[in-house]
Amino acid sequence: MTRAAAASMQAARRRFPNAKRWQVVCGAGNNGGDGYVVARLAAHDGIVVSVLTLVDPETLTGDAATAYGDFVAEGGAVMPWGGELDREAELLVDAILGSGLERDVGGEFAKAVAAINEHPAKVLSVDVPTGINADSGARLGSAVKADLTVTFVGLKAGLFLDCAPDYCGELLYDGLEIPDEYRAGVNPEFHRIGDALMRDALPPRRRAAHKGDFGHVLVIGGGEGMPGAVRLCGEAALRAGAGLVSIATAPSHAAVLAATRPELMPHGIEAAADLEPLLDKADVIAFGPGLGRSDWARSLFEAVAADNRPAAWDADALYWLAQHPNTAEARIITPHPGEAGALLQQSTADIQSDRLAAVRALQQRYDGVAVLKGSGSLIWAGRDVPSICTSGNPGMASAGMGDVLTGIIAALLAQGLSAEQAAMAGVEAHARAGDIAAAKGQRGLIASDLLAELRTVINP
Repeated sequence: MTRAAAASMQAARRRFPNAKRWQVVCGAGNNGGDGYVVARLAAHDGIVVSVLTLVDPETLTGDAATAYGDFVAEGGAVMPWGGELDREAELLVDAILGSGLERDVGGEFAKAVAAINEHPAKVLSVDVPTGINADSGARLGSAVKADLTVTFVGLKAGLFLDCAPDYCGELLYDGLEIPDEYRAGVNPEFHRIGDALMRDALPPRRRAAHKGDFGHVLVIGGGEGMPGAVRLCGEAALRAGAGLVSIATAPSHAAVLAATRPELMPHGIEAAADLEPLLDKADVIAFGPGLGRSDWARSLFEAVAADNRPAAWDADALYWLAQHPNTAEARIITPHPGEAGALLQQSTADIQSDRLAAVRALQQRYDGVAVLKGSGSLIWAGRDVPSICTSGNPGMASAGMGDVLTGIIAALLAQGLSAEQAAMAGVEAHARAGDIAAAKGQRGLIASDLLAELRTVINP
């Protein structure tokens, strides 16, 4: 508990160096105990600190009772919650309810949460923002909206799921010096994609390499009036390292694509039969960007669905897949929550309420690899546990981002990565490129902004 409090206090000092007046709001249990130790350590460090409690401290037991006693023994004063916070506080510390919360926050606890959220001071949540379920990420009634959350022992799955990212603010982790062997018997909910995977998936190229070593991607889509999606997908595939990229699209688009990005090889497709010579030359298919829902699109769907080469499917390819379900071991599907709902015949709300169950259901129903896009994109290939991408930002919620992702994943497949590796590395590269592009601001970020940044992240 002392280590947890010390980690919280040190993080707060780094993040909020000008906050000299703190108020700690304590509840019951060990989360409240953490709060009392934070207050004691902050006072030692010269902070003007006050403590409010939502429960009678005399009812505390175990370590929480010890923490309260130590704070009082050193001259600390604890005041009962009376409905108001210190108006002059520059930092509020949320130590009300921690990781064991399973029911809605109510009564005076809910009033305290509302007061914290309305106060102008910055907010530090200890371990988990009060009101967030640490397993599912759901908001239970009401929840503290923190600027900084410091969590301990293990990263809680719920901090990355549902609406939790909107409440955690910046998320920091401290293992509290607990040896790794004590975590060995704990099965994770998912694996977090990190630098090691990117290095393993994207090694330096041989000096004697040539374009044939890095595969030929065929992008299929771009129905009448929708050339932009295939252009984004095709250029993303090139920027992600594919050796060759062809595009099968509506005949009216071929000339403009060749003129605007000469490295792409566009082909006008009148009917599905026109795909055959292009498929013969392709190693990987990127299917769906701008495809549409016309008879032309349906005929292309039927042709691609019968093909067994590695493929990345998105956008209207997923619409047709939902209408005509089939399985394919070499396919990666990349739905957003709305598309996932159509594929699973569920509402978007149902998908978002249990994203882990949704990505598992997608893979089990359609085989291959499933990528459930969104904040904390999840990837599962049907074995071990799903992987999660914690990079990315809200600025990426704009048109064309999925087209870029499809191109990146297809390019990595073409370079010899397994479907699971390509999905994980592709999602992470896409998100990291988005984070670099967002350095100038998230609002106004567009999909093509990622293209210039891809070379940085795919050459780790």
